[in-house]
Amino acid sequence: MTHLQKLRVASILKWVSLSFYENHLRSSATPFQPIGSFSNAESPRLYRTKRASEDKDSENLDKSSTGDEKNAGRISSSIKKEAEAALLDYLHGTRGLQFMDAENMSKNSPHFLDKLLKRVDSEKDILMKKNNKKEIGREISRFLRYHPINEFEPFFESLGLKPSEYFPLLQRSLMFLSDDKLLVHNYTVLCHYGIARNKIGKIYKEATEVFQYDFEVLLSKLKAYEKLGLSQPTLIKFLVASPYLLIGDVNVEFVKALENLKSIGFETNWIEGNLSADSSYNWSQMLEVLRLFSEMGCSNEHLGELIGQHPYILFEGSGGRTISLIGLLLKFGSTKSQLCSMFLQFPQIPVVKFISNLRQCILFLNEIEMKVSEIGKIVHSHPLLLGSISLKKANSLLNILNTGKTRLCRYIQENPQELKNWVLGKRVDPFPSSGENRISKTQRTKFLLDIGFVDNSNKMKKALRGKGGELQERFDCIVKAGLSQEDVCEMIKVSPQILNQTKDVIELKIDFIVNQLGYPLSSLLTFPRYLSHKIERVQHRIFMYNWLKDHGTADPGLSLNTIISCSDTYFIKYYVNRHPSGPQVWQDLENEIYSKSKY
Repeated sequence: MTHLQKLRVASILKWVSLSFYENHLRSSATPFQPIGSFSNAESPRLYRTKRASEDKDSENLDKSSTGDEKNAGRISSSIKKEAEAALLDYLHGTRGLQFMDAENMSKNSPHFLDKLLKRVDSEKDILMKKNNKKEIGREISRFLRYHPINEFEPFFESLGLKPSEYFPLLQRSLMFLSDDKLLVHNYTVLCHYGIARNKIGKIYKEATEVFQYDFEVLLSKLKAYEKLGLSQPTLIKFLVASPYLLIGDVNVEFVKALENLKSIGFETNWIEGNLSADSSYNWSQMLEVLRLFSEMGCSNEHLGELIGQHPYILFEGSGGRTISLIGLLLKFGSTKSQLCSMFLQFPQIPVVKFISNLRQCILFLNEIEMKVSEIGKIVHSHPLLLGSISLKKANSLLNILNTGKTRLCRYIQENPQELKNWVLGKRVDPFPSSGENRISKTQRTKFLLDIGFVDNSNKMKKALRGKGGELQERFDCIVKAGLSQEDVCEMIKVSPQILNQTKDVIELKIDFIVNQLGYPLSSLLTFPRYLSHKIERVQHRIFMYNWLKDHGTADPGLSLNTIISCSDTYFIKYYVNRHPSGPQVWQDLENEIYSKSKY
């Protein structure tokens, strides 16, 4: 592997460790009677004195919409029926909406009904009158007579939108549906065309401009798609899945994607069957996936076989995850022909699961300190294997196998297929003891006995990780920093886990405390456990303590042990919270320090 390839793989490892898929985890002209027309009623006068309360209620809804969404539906069925009947009577009888539309709004807006009942109850305590259902209905009707509602709220909710989704869509200048004639007209066109009312909300959310089309424009667009040979039920399914198709002229990428799929053997009804009304599809991106497979050398026959067996390669995330996977493997050195061959053998799992498995395997190899070039070789040679298995965690495997990272790396390089035996839920047997391990353990034991440890003691067991030579090297680097051998021996007896860290890490921590924080080297004698703490934790605590000290809310004489050793909960409660801005500074430091450590 060339130097350039090694750098490329190293950058990929950094990307994977942050988040592999964070950003990818990312589509007949019969005259109608509009629902806002007032064929049998006049528009009630809108009193501006009530507007302020409407705005206030709307603001409260915005702040508590999440809570309302959880609580809606807890109203008793009898009260709910009375409230629905009162709202239906108001919308149809008083406001003059078409009966079907008024009924849909009254029966399919539970969050709005819940808010309405709370407002009425705050004035009349109607919920205390449960034994008199008619009285409840009369109170709601009376309330609605003198308190005009924002009709867009139950309207949008009845279209399938949640309060948190529709509240930003409300306009302060509009309260009655009849005030937005184009919205009403285009909604009616979609209803009459056969699109379910509770699916129209998705179209509104993803293609809002459709509802401001001038009269007859929307119907002409529907007719234009029908001329492609799409039946009305099929077109409805496509439009709900991809509302943006109604924006502009007939979507060229959509037409090309259908033609390409038809050329490899897939009829419209098969495509329709793989669409979910709850998902959104980007046909331009799906067309790109088909183009990529053609570029990789997949024949129409092979591509038809692949998509037929694994439709989620194309339809899951509109193929975006497949594009991400192809891009990643190309960076690891895979050729287009190799990728085509891999996809033809793709396992029966979703692409997102394959990517997750691959990511976990790359992180696993990185955690056991395998060289970047070797990780690249394994990913390049065995992508199907890595994407098909869910590996155990690195620390868990190291303990179960009873081995070190160096030996495990060497074993995987020689036997990569063995990885499939180390998956979650499968029993794993430890490696047989090697002569090298016995020699290393003898060296470790001798070293620890020489510096004063008691044989077979608990402290000795804690310090037995690493090779004998490594323990001596770690010991010597602390001595070279300026402490006597006797002092270092005492430090290790107090905190034996110090020797579980590499020489480089120990040197880094000593340099940080002495040269960056300004503490004397002798502070390690009273607090040897400092070398066991992660440097990010030390930075976080010390920087916060210095800020508190500068602002006069912390004792300037606190020891290093006191600052670092206590739990986060204790530190926040007894130090950070002493200053009003403390919690925010603490959070800002955490974000800055730990985000840098990922790199």
